[in-house]
Amino acid sequence: LNLGKIRREENILWSFAPHDISMILALAGEEPENVLATGGNYLHKKIADVTTTHLDFPSGLKAHVFVSWLHPFKDQKLVVVGDQKMAVFDDTLPWEDKLLVYPHSVKWEHNIPVPTKGTPERIAVPYAEPLRLECEHFLDCLGGQKNALTDGKEGLRVLRVLNAAEASLNKNGQSISLQKRKTSAEEAAEETFIHPSAFIDERVEIGVGTKIWHTSHVLHGSKIGKDCSIGQNVVIGPDVSIGGGCKIQNNVSVYKGVTLEDDVFCGPSAVFTNVINPRSEIRRMSEIKATLVRKGATIGANATIVCGNTIGSYAFIAAGAVVTKNVPDHALMAGNPARQTGWICRCGIKLNTKHQCPQCGNKYKLTAKQGLLKISKSQNISKHRH
Repeated sequence: LNLGKIRREENILWSFAPHDISMILALAGEEPENVLATGGNYLHKKIADVTTTHLDFPSGLKAHVFVSWLHPFKDQKLVVVGDQKMAVFDDTLPWEDKLLVYPHSVKWEHNIPVPTKGTPERIAVPYAEPLRLECEHFLDCLGGQKNALTDGKEGLRVLRVLNAAEASLNKNGQSISLQKRKTSAEEAAEETFIHPSAFIDERVEIGVGTKIWHTSHVLHGSKIGKDCSIGQNVVIGPDVSIGGGCKIQNNVSVYKGVTLEDDVFCGPSAVFTNVINPRSEIRRMSEIKATLVRKGATIGANATIVCGNTIGSYAFIAAGAVVTKNVPDHALMAGNPARQTGWICRCGIKLNTKHQCPQCGNKYKLTAKQGLLKISKSQNISKHRH
């Protein structure tokens, strides 16, 4: 409260209340669930000169902030009312009287609240220059010795309350809930993990249950299905489509032009190209050739997939292989350039000469016309979980 500089770029709420709200949040140790603010506009019809903001917390704690720049004298007080004592911090008083504790309480007699008062007690606080303490704390934080008392997260909490109070003012004192009902998109986001060091561009879709780990970057226009695992230092996009259930290990770049269907596995440092003849001095983004990796395929560590080719369903590209042509479904490829060395089961085990999986028992057959493996019905197929 004060009769001081009156602003025109902001109202009294944003000018005086941020520090008070910060103190209340620090003492409460929680964020309010409801905010209600009322005020008066006297010097300008659109700028509040006096406001009172009420905060309701989940624990039952309640607080209010009264600010005004139309007050006859300067008044800076913080009052904390407990069930046994009351504390008052008055920043306008001499140092020794700034913090007083009153042993006041309220007792119930015959179901009637009766106040009891006591003599205030001074709380001895060693003298220190507040600005000096603030600067020393800042230096300690820079040196890694302490965590900042007021960091970006704390600032965001204060802004959230201020925004709610402003909204309440604009709605004539309507209570604003900060425990808003979650939308389906927000519920999905809670089931999705994105590491703080990862960077997600705008216009990106990420499915429920997907996890994106350290320092990965998903560029604009990309879509990632549900239940994917994106490892560290992975780059996806722009405009890339990745199906559900995919696992992309560390240090993989899935560039524009590459499409992964469901359940594709990419081992560490696997490489996708998207231009056949790249030159640093010649821009060839208009010459991108599409690469399609079909459902269930595996690409081993350090394998290279040259653009313009399709990796068939459940194909298996061995570690370090260099794929330069289309790969049939269920083909096992190895070498540089990659050559087919056999057929592989959906479960990832190489088939024997009878085209049967020695582990799960699935049987396959070759079609003479297309040369592709097709699953023949086997009693073991339904029993085996791939």
